[in-house]
Amino acid sequence: MRRIVLWTLTFVVAAMFLLAGTLKLAGVQMEVQLFAALGLGQWFRYVTGVLEIGGAIGLFVPAVAPLAALTLAAVMTGAIVTHLFIIGGNPVVPIALLAASIAIAYLRRGSIGSAVVRDRALA
Repeated sequence: MRRIVLWTLTFVVAAMFLLAGTLKLAGVQMEVQLFAALGLGQWFRYVTGVLEIGGAIGLFVPAVAPLAALTLAAVMTGAIVTHLFIIGGNPVVPIALLAASIAIAYLRRGSIGSAVVRDRALA
């Protein structure tokens, strides 16, 4: 049951981040305007898009899944702060994705140790 929940959560979260990252990298007008309102420049939109797509792909690689999930959680923390203090709007989706990313990191935490042990054995 735990495995089914983990993989379902992984697929849903990865799909959401793949979509969001693709929209950012494709230069969808809404995303361009959003990042213009932040005042950090469009380079930040590209960085965020790459982090989202890279993190989504990383969720499917057990050895890096916890790190990918924590990276996505950090991106969502920034999104929540942005919603609350800069652009306004409802931060429910970023909060849900933050919670899901943290859950994936927690559920995958054992793969960090196994990757380290495996690397030491190869050295």
